[in-house]
Amino acid sequence: MAAATKFLILLTILSLSVLLPDGSPINETQSALSLSSLQDDGESKVKENDITLARIEEQLAKARGKIRNAIVERSFTSSPKDRSLFPKRTVYKNPFAFFQSHTEMMKTFKIWTYKEGDAPLMHDGPMKLVYSIEGDFIEEMEREGNPIVANHPDEAHAFFIPLSVTNIVHYLFTPEEAWGFRERMQAILEDYIKVIAQKYPYWNRSNGADHFYVSCHDWGPFVSTGNPKLFKNFIRVLCNANSSEGFDPSRDVSMTESTAPFNNIPVISSGHSPYNRSIFAFFAGGIHGDVRKRLFEHWGNNEDKDIQVYNYLPKGENHTEWLTKSKYCLCPSGYEVASSRLTEAIYVGCVPVIIKKNYVIPYNDVLDWSQFSVQVPVDDIPNLKKILQAIPFSKYLEMQKRLIEVQRHFAVNIPAKPFDVLHMIFHSVWLRRLNVRLLKS
Repeated sequence: MAAATKFLILLTILSLSVLLPDGSPINETQSALSLSSLQDDGESKVKENDITLARIEEQLAKARGKIRNAIVERSFTSSPKDRSLFPKRTVYKNPFAFFQSHTEMMKTFKIWTYKEGDAPLMHDGPMKLVYSIEGDFIEEMEREGNPIVANHPDEAHAFFIPLSVTNIVHYLFTPEEAWGFRERMQAILEDYIKVIAQKYPYWNRSNGADHFYVSCHDWGPFVSTGNPKLFKNFIRVLCNANSSEGFDPSRDVSMTESTAPFNNIPVISSGHSPYNRSIFAFFAGGIHGDVRKRLFEHWGNNEDKDIQVYNYLPKGENHTEWLTKSKYCLCPSGYEVASSRLTEAIYVGCVPVIIKKNYVIPYNDVLDWSQFSVQVPVDDIPNLKKILQAIPFSKYLEMQKRLIEVQRHFAVNIPAKPFDVLHMIFHSVWLRRLNVRLLKS
């Protein structure tokens, strides 16, 4: 009898526990997330879908097992080339788990990009300035020869919806429509989901738990907030990763903003020697949002020579050059929690001082940010100088060395290269896909 086949989404607690530094084995406790029906045309189609799903889940189970072994045995299997990239310093929560996981990702992980939709709202994105990572990712997923791109959706472990929130805002937003524009953005994504859900079985079989989109625009989170039931399991890859606005780190992915120049590729350097950085702590930028207002209230008078905070630099001065001469670069939130100031500091070897509230730091499943950055609570802004001066110079030197080591994880390469920022995004999605087990009920 041809009947609807039901799939149960089960959660394996993996993304955080798998990378814990204590070497704990993977917690395979399972809990039901949701139940959905998938309408098929006949018994043969049902069996075909069952076989496809079983193959996908078997591949993921093998990867989980190898990551588990890497944690327990404190070793990893990889090529000599990858092994040469193994860190000499502690910049990861669990380097064995991360390197094994990345190896398994490159061997196994396949992402299907839906072909529906037209540019510029779909399949296209910004390639320069502050939201460029959104366009970089879309371009990489459209690139022929990308080893992570699936040749057929049946072989995919995850499904990418190639929507660009930045382009939607750029091409469709008008001031007259400001109050209703959020609903318009939501309708665009929901209509797209309806199309692919009717045309293919993949969304329905997982209730969207293996689907994701990528947005660096400040409004990126809002496109999926209008229908909480529809997007309950949906993976959102966002720069604006604000936990007080619904960002869920067990499901969503935080990624970094990067200000790409007009040649599209941000430049990375070690900057001045850590022994020859004449500015103790520095920030220059607009007084946007409450965090920056508080920063300027306490440190914006330029009377303190150690903590130099500017709205505008003196005429003729270069912002990047000031960063390269600074030991610590202040990275306060702006209008939203994310800011390109974080990657700007990393790119020139200036130890970031993260001053944010409710911000989920990018790639913190694997990176131990305490080893190469300083986090200062917003309420401690008045004590900023005291906090930074209490850090011994020897510890600063070690943090700065580690910062240089992690620069590769924030580098933009076209095409992408192993361990660069696009691969960090791939890996973050990979971890969340490993968390979800799709079992026929």
